This record gives sequence, C-alpha cells and structure tokens, in this order.
Amino acid sequence: MKFSSYILLAICNILLSINICSAQDPELTQFYAAPVFTNPAFCGSTKQVRITSSIRNQHTVLKDNYQTVVTSIDAYSGNMRGGLGLMFMGDRAGTANVTTTAISGIYSYNVDLNRNLALNAAIQGSYVQSGIDGSRFLFPDMLDKRLGSIYQTKEQIQSFEQKNYLNFATGILLYNTKFYGGLAVHNLLQPNQSFVASNSNKEEYNLPRRYTAHFGVNLDIVQSRIESKRVSLLPNVLFMNQLNFYQLNIGMYLKDKNINIGGWLRQTSRNTESYIVMVAYRRPNFRIGYSIDFILSTNDAPSSASHEITIGYEFKIKGRSRKFIRKSYIKDPVFN
Repeated sequence: MKFSSYILLAICNILLSINICSAQDPELTQFYAAPVFTNPAFCGSTKQVRITSSIRNQHTVLKDNYQTVVTSIDAYSGNMRGGLGLMFMGDRAGTANVTTTAISGIYSYNVDLNRNLALNAAIQGSYVQSGIDGSRFLFPDMLDKRLGSIYQTKEQIQSFEQKNYLNFATGILLYNTKFYGGLAVHNLLQPNQSFVASNSNKEEYNLPRRYTAHFGVNLDIVQSRIESKRVSLLPNVLFMNQLNFYQLNIGMYLKDKNINIGGWLRQTSRNTESYIVMVAYRRPNFRIGYSIDFILSTNDAPSSASHEITIGYEFKIKGRSRKFIRKSYIKDPVFN
C-alpha cells in the first residue's frame, strides 16, 4: 500500500470521528496511547506511519456529560529530519452543548544525541472552532410564574454562537528504548475564547496556558532477545498545570506478550479525584485499550465513571530508501 493510501485512510478516520463528536481543555486517561495529543514532540517518534484514535465518555451518570474524540496520524520523514503529523480533536460538553473542534498540523525536529539517546523538539499549529447551542439558554423573559418556560426570548443570541481562533503548542521529548520524558506547553498565545467579548483584552477571557511534564521507564522483569517474550513493568508520571489547577497521574502498567494491565491514581489540586484501571490487547503493530476512571471525590456521584477506548496502528512503509529510515535503536517508547 502506498503512503498516499495511508493518508487517505487517516482522513476518512478523522471525518468519521467528526460525526460522533460534536469547551474546556479536554484530557485523556490513556495519555501514552495518544502520544501526539499529550506532547507534540512525540510526532515521528517511530519510523513507521502511526494512526491513533481515542474516544472518551466522561461522567456518564450526567445527562449532558463530556465527550471527546482525538484522531491523529504521524510519521518520520528523512527529508524533513523529523516527524510530520495531523490531528483532529472534537469535544462536546455541558447543558449548553459547548463544542470545540480543532485541526492541528505538527512538525517535530529530531536530533540523535548519541547512539542511545534522541531528542525531539516540536511545534504545533491549530485552527479551532468553538460553538454553543443558544437554543438551550433560559432567559428571564421566557418564564411564566405559573407555567414555567413557555415564551420565546427577545435576546439576540445568534451573534455569539460560534468562535474561531488560532492556537499553538510546543514540546520537547528526550528518550531511548528504556526511558522517555518530556515537557509540553499548550495554548501558547492564550487566545481569547469568549463568545461575547471577542475583542476584549481582559485576561479572564483568555484560554490559559497548559503545562505538561511526563516521565516513564521501561523495566524488563523477564528478559529475552525476542521482544514478544519479554515481560516489562512501566511506571510513569504525568503532571499538568493550568492557571490555578494542577493534576498528577501516577501509576504503572504491566506489559506481557499480548496484554497490558495498568492502574493509576489521579490527584488534583482539590482532592484525590479517581483511580484508573486499564487493559489493552496488542499485536506488533496494533493496539486496542479500554480504561475506566472510578471517581473517589465526594463531590461526584460514585457511579459517575468515565470510559475511554483507544486504538492504534502502525504501518510499515515498503520500499523506502535507508536514508529515510531512522536508526533502528530509536524505538517508539509508548506504542506498547
């Protein structure tokens, strides 16, 4: 199959995602199963073409809960000395059906520091469209004292039902076959996200920068020259900060021949929010995973769980010249 066929397949996958996902800064529990979404510097961290899709259904006990879809394709290019990627993100949230759709282009530059260590530095540009369903608003002139909401409002709400803006992110990644760590900064320009005060310079209307730091190691507890026979333990940590809010995910997963099993604890600036269980089935170039977040916070209903499914596939490109293929020791540290 030609490279153009892979691109077409990815675009079709993105278009299908748009139909099932119609805002805030969304997040994913399986952050390493959607590496480019976590840190754009993961773009091109494998010598193959990688396609990943994640679907998250958050706080399912709520009528108008949060739903997020992320689909990306990325590959390494020898001519560009780095990775090229394309990502779609769709998010729907809340009673007012606040939707955010973003299309992102990513480039990461790769430097081989030595025979066993690589560094990626990336920039990501996004076109973002946000919307809100004004028909769900309730204004005072719609209310009758006895009968409730029965009138049509005279408010002009069409003028702020959509918002378009550009957004940027950057990241760095240091990794080899045993460890991986990086930093990412999203919302670099802190764009104005207000539907009603688009021209305001007030800081309260801006989307705050989001800072992400992550680190993980790959520990072989059963060693073998044949990769499929190894058993590995992978502890990892992710820390995010946005304005006055922070979140820490800490945990690990066990990687056997075809099965991954993992668990994490999510701590926020307010409380110990949830614990997470994940299971994944994998083949050499394919991975499908499921995770569930069990809410621990007393501020949420105990049954208000969040579910997430991720799918990843890597395509080998046949007939590529050696100069377009990175050194074999550089192995994607997260496609497990």
